[in-house]
Amino acid sequence: MPIRKVCVANRGEIAVRVIRTLREMGIRSVAVFSDADRRELHVRAADEAYRIGPAAPGESYLRGDVIIATAVAAGCDAVHPGYGFLSENAAFAGAVEEAGLAFIGPTAATIAQAGDKIQARVVMKAAGVPVIPGSDSPEPDVASAKTIADAIGYPVALKAVGGGGGKGIRIVHEAAELKSAFTRASSEAETAFGNGAVYVEKFLVRPRHIEIQVLSDTHGHHFHFGERECSIQRRHQKLLEEAPSPTVDATLRAAMGAAAVKAARAVNYRGAGTVEFLLDQSGEFYFLEMNTRIQVEHPVTELCYGIDLVRQQVRVAEGRELKFVQDDLQPVGHAIEARLTAEDPGGGFLPQTGTVRAVRMPEGPGVRIDSNLYPGQEITLFYDPMIGKVIVHGRDREHAIARLERALTEMRLVGIMTCAPLLRAVLKDDAYRRGDVDTGYLERFVEEVDWQALPEVNDLPAELPAVLTAVLYAHQQKGASKAVVADRAARSEWLTAARAEMMR
Repeated sequence: MPIRKVCVANRGEIAVRVIRTLREMGIRSVAVFSDADRRELHVRAADEAYRIGPAAPGESYLRGDVIIATAVAAGCDAVHPGYGFLSENAAFAGAVEEAGLAFIGPTAATIAQAGDKIQARVVMKAAGVPVIPGSDSPEPDVASAKTIADAIGYPVALKAVGGGGGKGIRIVHEAAELKSAFTRASSEAETAFGNGAVYVEKFLVRPRHIEIQVLSDTHGHHFHFGERECSIQRRHQKLLEEAPSPTVDATLRAAMGAAAVKAARAVNYRGAGTVEFLLDQSGEFYFLEMNTRIQVEHPVTELCYGIDLVRQQVRVAEGRELKFVQDDLQPVGHAIEARLTAEDPGGGFLPQTGTVRAVRMPEGPGVRIDSNLYPGQEITLFYDPMIGKVIVHGRDREHAIARLERALTEMRLVGIMTCAPLLRAVLKDDAYRRGDVDTGYLERFVEEVDWQALPEVNDLPAELPAVLTAVLYAHQQKGASKAVVADRAARSEWLTAARAEMMR
């Protein structure tokens, strides 16, 4: 069934990105917005836009009933959830389809199955996907958790059954730490997800975080589009992602890709999704989780494989058959994505708020910007601190790193502090350039970095003096009397010098 109008149930850069593809496909878009987002770019980019509530997410972007009612009233055929918010909420996906709309994503049953960490482990083991040793059911108490931990050996990770985003996780290095860690993990999980259940997993020392992009249709076809290296992360929040991984060769890519396809087939997947793995130092990989949505870092895959994943999501939701041949899907060149967050990396990554006074994003060959930044934008504490992404594509990894360095050097943002100085410092680090990284790399780097020596990018444009001179000159010209204008000799020395400089 052709989709003609889509409600984009999200905000920020991902909403803008989805709306752009919808427009290219000739599909009308409907944006939803909170009171805090009335002037945001996604509101202006869409064909229609409707208010759904106050600024707090719980009263707006997490109100599935209001979003669905808005979509129905606007005459939409489908809902695209983006990432975050309700994108992996099985009840929301089911309610969308019960309302007669297409959900641009997997079925509610698939989301529920993949979203339950314990159930997902059991399903993946049955499908022949390598799984990290650990619990096959939630641990009811500390004693039960200790039995598993003693059997698989320390260190272990306590994880929230219904968690995500790094919440509800505690690393335990010895038995004496288990009781307090169990209590804290369960309490945090209860607060964040309304479910305090936790399970135990073997904690891998210095693994790499490698994820595989999968794409499936409703005709039984499942494909993978290679891997993304996502090891540069802090507290399980990624900062730099790239494709392909500097440590994955063609043989390992094929093996991990085949495992990801098995995972997709096991949960009867449809649309675009991601299977995340941990790769240990010996080259063995293990299933971590499956993300049943578009990923923040999907652009690096798009640039290397020449595919628009959002377009494919829509086509699958229309019931169309994927026409790929797996052997033909090979990466070309190298892509890196830098997440731009409104945080102070030198101040404990405290979220930053304020008004964006001026912004100049990088341009030029091989540079893609996914952002909702604009002058006058108010950055608040209501939403995730990520305010944009700078993505580059080069002929190889060295070229891509140089291109991203150049792009970040060009960027100017006035009024709000960001993590850009830290990104530039990482790109210059020898270990990163060698590809010698793991999931703990950034934590160690942050501890050792000389914050005073970081390059400054949240500053005034370098050309500002010349701009001010031109403005002053224009103002003087406008306000001067005809007599003064006619009398060149009466002009001030600075104005004469400014004009001479401008005419050079």
